[in-house]
Amino acid sequence: MTDCYIYDAVRTPRGRGKADGALHECTALHLAKTALDAIRDRNDLDTGLVDDVVLGCVDPIGEQGGDIARAAVFASGYGDHVPGIQINRFCASGLEAVNFAASRVMAGQYDMAVAGGVESMSRIPMGSSGAALAADPAAALPGYFIPQGIAADLIATKYGFSRDEVDAFAVESQARAKSAWDDGRFEKSVVPVRDINGLTIADRDEHLRETTMQSLGGLNASFAQLSSMAGFDAVAIQAHPEVDVIDHVHHAGNSSGIVDGAAAVLIGTRDAGKAAGLTPRAKIASFATIGSDPALQLTGPVDVTEKLFKRTGMTFGDIDLIEINEAFSSIVLRYMQAFDLDPAVVNVNGGAIAMGHPLGATGAMILGTALDELERSDKETALVTLCVAAGMGAATVIERV
Repeated sequence: MTDCYIYDAVRTPRGRGKADGALHECTALHLAKTALDAIRDRNDLDTGLVDDVVLGCVDPIGEQGGDIARAAVFASGYGDHVPGIQINRFCASGLEAVNFAASRVMAGQYDMAVAGGVESMSRIPMGSSGAALAADPAAALPGYFIPQGIAADLIATKYGFSRDEVDAFAVESQARAKSAWDDGRFEKSVVPVRDINGLTIADRDEHLRETTMQSLGGLNASFAQLSSMAGFDAVAIQAHPEVDVIDHVHHAGNSSGIVDGAAAVLIGTRDAGKAAGLTPRAKIASFATIGSDPALQLTGPVDVTEKLFKRTGMTFGDIDLIEINEAFSSIVLRYMQAFDLDPAVVNVNGGAIAMGHPLGATGAMILGTALDELERSDKETALVTLCVAAGMGAATVIERV
């Protein structure tokens, strides 16, 4: 197998996924172009060396449909010879795009590729592309379909996380993200989004907010009424009869923010990097995916980490930093509980609760965050993982070069 190296990683700021959000005027194509342009320009990259562009996108419909990756190739002027492919593994799509491209590099079929993701949630609302998983009984019944927020509440109930605990985690995420921004930790990778006149539209994550236990305590649980009206609690309890009553603890303040954004990662062989005059920053050491409990739905990071460690012989003693997507507070709390982890090595710069979760892009974004933090803190190895709708998980380990 050929080793696969990371040469660069960039992302846009995350703009609030609403009509008044900073990036609402930008199409998904414009966001993807911004990331691809940055990869090319920062590295003085001859795009003739690029074998493929792979982008995650969770709702590939309308203006972000029709293979947004190939459209981004045209918009960025990478050359007609560069193909593009859009992939979807829900929330892990951005990471899986990197893993997909890396697997072809490792197999000797690609020399160099750009992988990442994009999602304009203000322009293409979540769920716009539909879902047989929710609508067709042939999938919904055996898959114990319930909305993700109710699954997060089921996890909190089953594993004993109180409202105060999930709120406290959210407060800490906001504090860490603010500290990271104030300390300039994201400056290396965040590239501004500009309009056609070159004027900056956004250069900083927009979703961050001042948060306290008191302010979060005033928010009502978001999923209790939905669950009681539609009977989702009953479905969850049918799948997990050890739970008598679900304690609904999640709300907008301790769940990931809906935002717009894009990310791109430049990967390739050592020889391809040398030909391009580039120095590798890290190696993609291993990756894995898994299907997990469909009713709990969001515990995939635990299962996929166990699978990856079994396959590689690694342990947490080999891991310096962990990035896990903060879809909901209980996801990260369960992960830390399952492996008895020190919170000081998990999401050290905050996460999606503070900065937002642009579905198709997040995996590539947090991979880049992990890489930057390894370099900043002079550490060696990071594990990046995300939960995935319908009960799946994805994980990738990177090692500094």
